[in-house]
Amino acid sequence: MPRQLRFAPICLLLVCATLQAAPAGDADLDKRVDRLMRLTPLIDGHNDLPWALRQGYGAGALDVDLNASTAKLKVPLQTDIPRLRAGRVGGQFWSVWVPVDIQGPEAVQTTIEQIDLVKSLAARYPAALEIALSSADIRRIHKAGRIASLIGIEGGHQINESLSALRQMYALGARYMTLTHTRNTRWADAATDNPDHHGLTPFGKAVVHEMNRLGMLVDISHVSAETMHSVLDATRAPVIFSHSSARSITDHPRNVPDDVLTRVAQNGGVVMVNFYPGYVSNARNQWLADEAAEQTRYSSPPYAGLYIGQPERAKAAMQAWHAAHPKPTVSVADVADHIDHIRKVAGIEHIGLGSDIDGVEDLPEPMTGADGYPLLLKELMRRGWSDQDIRAIAGENLLRVMAANEALARSMSAELPSTATIAALDKPAAHN
Repeated sequence: MPRQLRFAPICLLLVCATLQAAPAGDADLDKRVDRLMRLTPLIDGHNDLPWALRQGYGAGALDVDLNASTAKLKVPLQTDIPRLRAGRVGGQFWSVWVPVDIQGPEAVQTTIEQIDLVKSLAARYPAALEIALSSADIRRIHKAGRIASLIGIEGGHQINESLSALRQMYALGARYMTLTHTRNTRWADAATDNPDHHGLTPFGKAVVHEMNRLGMLVDISHVSAETMHSVLDATRAPVIFSHSSARSITDHPRNVPDDVLTRVAQNGGVVMVNFYPGYVSNARNQWLADEAAEQTRYSSPPYAGLYIGQPERAKAAMQAWHAAHPKPTVSVADVADHIDHIRKVAGIEHIGLGSDIDGVEDLPEPMTGADGYPLLLKELMRRGWSDQDIRAIAGENLLRVMAANEALARSMSAELPSTATIAALDKPAAHN
């Protein structure tokens, strides 16, 4: 046999091995994302479009055309239907957040108005959006080619310490509630406030129990680490973090410590990873803290600040500081690092996506809005993630958690609604 023919099979094998080892191109990864997202709905745990519309456009919120790009509007947005489609979004929890300075009955009313806005958006865009109330609804709506639209309450202050209000929010379509926002409630401690209760009060535990009875997801994003543990002690259902990342990677109190990640795995819950640069990058987190300190240094009314009462001088000083201290770049790879860490500690079954889009000023590069999810999925694919892994974090894990909450609610259906009150359950010290 001629020498060149004798070695041809070996060369052919080497060529084949090289081709198999070659990384997939972007076009191949796009096709893979498309195929997988046809099988599993990509579900985002947190989008703040409803408040962004209310804040930016007020009574004209429904006049904003979401069928066109919203990126260059007078008040730009990060979400519109073309970008949701490009992002392969199959299910979206729309946050019906109300600021913590709105309290009492006004908070309840404003929450209802925000729920009404979400339902009005679904009614205005029926070809793209449909309200979902269950895990089965999400699968059905996704199969029909629409985006399942779910409602999440982002702050326990929004029920005004009333289990009756909680039940009526559920009846209106809310399927999770974040137990706190940036400040403590009278029954639970927040991550970004000084502790009052060191977890949940007895009334807080009653809130968790009633949410379990309803089948409403208990969301422990925004709560303190002590409250996270207290909830995991109290709940009978898997919990969610609707938009939080890993504290071991970025040391921010909004992120989840490793000991809690371990307990989330035991609980069967899911951490839906946040995209906010300040939560996924230590460098950006430090820069934001430094920026806030400089702003206070130059203008901190009513008595402090080098240039108090001199807004032009304060503005010029901040411009000079920004020029000397460029904002650190944050990338999609930084988000993937958090996902990889949570996988190592808690396991693949306990990860989801919770972008915080339209609640943040910018996103990890090259993301700019709701079309950015494939960038993250492709980054994970380049790291060797399997099709099953991608489907798990995109939506299957969250669907499993929802189904478990629904099953527990069915098993608790014989229980009467709780009539507990904070006055009856909590000691006066909890009312600080």
